[in-house]
Amino acid sequence: MNHALRLAREGAALGEVPVGAVVVDAEGRLLGEGFNQPIGAHDPTAHAEIVALRQAAQRTGNYRLQGASLYVTLEPCLMCCGALVHARIQRLVYGATESKAGAVESAFGVLRNSRLNHRVEVKGGVLAEASSEVLRDFFAARREIARTGARGSCSEPDSD
Repeated sequence: MNHALRLAREGAALGEVPVGAVVVDAEGRLLGEGFNQPIGAHDPTAHAEIVALRQAAQRTGNYRLQGASLYVTLEPCLMCCGALVHARIQRLVYGATESKAGAVESAFGVLRNSRLNHRVEVKGGVLAEASSEVLRDFFAARREIARTGARGSCSEPDSD
């Protein structure tokens, strides 16, 4: 999770909403990593989880990542939860909850849906305060930029 937090900060430095994600195999080896990139990539699907899953699938040569775990700093959205199911991720570990778009427990309980053909183990709240702090600091800086009219790396329109 600490690696995911570093990635979130890397994304923030590029003006992206600071969310980081890593995929590791059952032995703890890094398979994929990413941070939010929808702004820079001009891609609405370039969430940290999707970036990390794509890299892991490429590295393993398989879109099924059975036995793998995904660590992400923010509760995944609907799209990302769907990707976790399709990738057959075994375990999801996330930091902060996302009250507006969180699809694991906050706004929706997608991964608990009994009609899904795959179950993902979930552990939330891991390094939640540190994950929340990165987001709070990012959006506070954006508000300050908007208030003062200053331009900087965080002046892009909101994403996520």
